[in-house]
Amino acid sequence: MKKYIFPILVSVLLFYPLQGFAEEKIFQANEWFEKGLKYHTKGEYGKAIKAYTRAITLSPNLAEVYYNRGLVYGDKGQYNLAIEDYNKAIALNPNYADAYNNRGFVYANKGQHDRAIEDFNKAITINPNYAKAYTNRGLAYYNKGQHDRAIEDYNRAITLNPNLAEVYNNRGLAYGDKGQHDRAIEDYNKAITINPNFAQAYYNRGNVYYNKGQYDRAIEDFNKVIALNPNLAEAYNNRGFAYYNKGQYDRAIQDYNRAIALDPNLAQAYANRGVAYGDKGQYDRAIEDFNKVIALNPNDVKAYASRGLAYAMEGITDRAISDLRKACDMGFAKGCEFLQKVLQKK
Repeated sequence: MKKYIFPILVSVLLFYPLQGFAEEKIFQANEWFEKGLKYHTKGEYGKAIKAYTRAITLSPNLAEVYYNRGLVYGDKGQYNLAIEDYNKAIALNPNYADAYNNRGFVYANKGQHDRAIEDFNKAITINPNYAKAYTNRGLAYYNKGQHDRAIEDYNRAITLNPNLAEVYNNRGLAYGDKGQHDRAIEDYNKAITINPNFAQAYYNRGNVYYNKGQYDRAIEDFNKVIALNPNLAEAYNNRGFAYYNKGQYDRAIQDYNRAIALDPNLAQAYANRGVAYGDKGQYDRAIEDFNKVIALNPNDVKAYASRGLAYAMEGITDRAISDLRKACDMGFAKGCEFLQKVLQKK
């Protein structure tokens, strides 16, 4: 199941008044800087970049301008350009904790978690009470599979700022991955208390209730997610899976249909719908769904095994054997077991 975790970018646009300098260029740079801030706030990224660039041309030694332009590049997903700007900001101001934090955030988005951690370390060294840097370092550790170190950082962030709902959400994920489901639920509860409209916390709590076999409570949480965000395909998929486990196949299929309508490339929804159709004896429809799963992910070994079983139930033995052999060759033990059973009946 998909999870939702949250880094914390310092997205407050930093503005340091530049008045008091006599040079005309400084005043002009100030004007362009203010324009950049306004454009960025309005989401007009192209105009913001042009304004910041103009300010830099007029006064090239202002770390805050590079920093803010880096924010825009980051929002646009132009991570290398963002890093260049944060580099420049740090060169101009080596104690710029926010610049280290945000550069680390960009490295994390690029999957370079070790480099991200180095930057978060630096930000924390400069400002030992920097809750957001602890949060982001915790997320980097989480993505490296170091859940205990992640939890330590989340604990520190919560001590410094107990009102960051995202941190409780992230710590809940770490506890959940460690199998500590009750502690995970406690954290999601806290996140929801702080932010009652935190859809992702309901979603993650619903997944934990599902893993505990508490399907009704999981459905309640997915209902809440859908009410808050009716376009989240994964919420319909997961609610469908809960209905399926309650034996309500038709309701499950309805949810899978909705998930697929929202995201036609959500392979898991096709796989789940295929299983539900199979359990209803609609093997031809199940086969169609497993075809789609394999088209989206040719390495989905369970899809080959499931399609093979559907072919077997339809009496299409040769195709069943081909799919089950494929699953077996890909290392799926159940595929090998099913293959032997089909061969014995042939």
